[in-house]
Amino acid sequence: MKLTLSEPRLLVEPISVISELVNEVQLKIDKEKIEIAAIDPANAAMLVFKLLNSAFTDYTIEKPVTIALSLDSLKAVLRRAKPSDVLKMELDKDKNRLKIQIKGESTRTFNLALIDIEEKQQKIPDLKFSAKVETPTAIFEEAISDMDVVGESVAFCIDKNKFIMEAESNLNDARAEIDSDKETTVNCNSTDAVKSKYSLEYLKKIVKGGKLSKKVTIQFGNEYPLKISYTVKDKLSLETILAPRVQTD
Repeated sequence: MKLTLSEPRLLVEPISVISELVNEVQLKIDKEKIEIAAIDPANAAMLVFKLLNSAFTDYTIEKPVTIALSLDSLKAVLRRAKPSDVLKMELDKDKNRLKIQIKGESTRTFNLALIDIEEKQQKIPDLKFSAKVETPTAIFEEAISDMDVVGESVAFCIDKNKFIMEAESNLNDARAEIDSDKETTVNCNSTDAVKSKYSLEYLKKIVKGGKLSKKVTIQFGNEYPLKISYTVKDKLSLETILAPRVQTD
């Protein structure tokens, strides 16, 4: 296995977001992609990350392989890569390590120990969403920050062509409205009310994926899981599925 990535951020930034929610991951590497599917310890959020072979300048895989790593260790190494550096990864089966080489003004080499974690196939749920919003990441991140001022959870709802976020505490409340326009599309295929509440603690971590893309896709339903997706065409996708909060919260 020999992989060369000339845009380190395509791996650095997704790993940084994933590490906010999980400590260890399995990387499934085949001829088409590197894939991570992981669930946080509280079973509230699932992350699915795919980095396509087309993102690499060299992608040599003899046969599919699955390796497990500590995300703290991986993130610490990847952070050493500058945007202009070239990232090379190679598997050393004899030493049971992942060799990461960062080439720029100098060449730095790190060898990360592979770990053993319980082999558990994470099944990605087949969800049918009634509401879908595509909007600039900056607008969505700003709204999440606004809601965080007053509450611990936020309600997402659709009203005609508006995407609305609402948060409240015992004394205060906040509301953000994002209208459908040239930059934002709001679609809803339900005639019933579509509203669901989610944890702001999780959302503040998830929206850090906005570093990857200028657009975010938000899908949800009535008291239904939320799916937030960031995509870089022909290179990667980072999706998070978040369980809803109960209305008595």
